[in-house]
Amino acid sequence: MNWWSWLIIGLILMALEAVTPGGFFVIFFGVGAVIVGLMEAAGLHMPLALQGVVFVATSVAAILVFRKPLLARFNKTTPKGHVDAIAGETAHALDDIPAGGFGKAELRGTAWNAHNVGDAPIARASRCHVERVDGLTLNVRA
Repeated sequence: MNWWSWLIIGLILMALEAVTPGGFFVIFFGVGAVIVGLMEAAGLHMPLALQGVVFVATSVAAILVFRKPLLARFNKTTPKGHVDAIAGETAHALDDIPAGGFGKAELRGTAWNAHNVGDAPIARASRCHVERVDGLTLNVRA
């Protein structure tokens, strides 16, 4: 196979990593294809069967060596625990929210729809207690 064919296949496989879930598998096969393409471009002409062996060997070796450290690095920024467990936190009302009415509230830097489930109105810019979440709506109380 031509060196540029291996490079194209490698780039396509690397691009597929961005659209496939699963956590760092396809990219290593792309790296293996690029390595074989670069070897061919450098003048190390190999028969197709040997190119295939080098492709598989470098891909598997890359998975074994680099996958675990990459997963650890990228999972370090993933919050531990239940991300949607926001009941009990304090939000800030962005609107005046009448008792039983709807408005907007800010929580964790994001504006949410808010439903005042309490008996007292919530004034704009005041704090409110999040009781539960229904979809994209916070059920809040003064």
